Amino acid sequence: MTRERTQGNRFLSRVDSAEREVAKILTMITGVIIAAALVQLIISLGLKLFNWSETSWLGDDLIKLLGDLLTVLIALEVLQNITSYLRRHVVQIELVLITAMTAVARKVIVLPTAAVNKPQLLIGLGTAVISLSAAYWLIKRSTPWKVNSSTTQSRQSLVADLSVQSDDDDERGERDDPQH
Repeated sequence: MTRERTQGNRFLSRVDSAEREVAKILTMITGVIIAAALVQLIISLGLKLFNWSETSWLGDDLIKLLGDLLTVLIALEVLQNITSYLRRHVVQIELVLITAMTAVARKVIVLPTAAVNKPQLLIGLGTAVISLSAAYWLIKRSTPWKVNSSTTQSRQSLVADLSVQSDDDDERGERDDPQH
């Protein structure tokens, strides 16, 4: 039985190592995608600024620009999901839901005006928005204290502040109290 357990541990260790390598490769690919999308966004914005007289900022160009911006943001969120997985070896569902909500929001923003004639698409997007929002709300409700370093530090400083305040109150109470 010990031999089987050792072999199983070695196998799981190899699987874990392979999983981490794949995640590293995905991180590099996502970084390249983000860099390329950012360069494309900068070039597109630069061309629109140089052709100011021909550019209408209130039409389809603005919507396309916002779509490109949100695409870069979604790629950054995917990168954050991957790096978070590499650090903690846990898929953080909150990050995944936020990424999905951003993707649906992007789709709604860049939706062409002809989509008004496609009620199934609108119903589907509405259902996605409601479902993702409900899932996010449930996750936030079930984990009132988000565990990360900044929250932990904030909580520790809050506890320290409260203990200092309590000590000060005790000292003042002893001085103000005529029985002591």
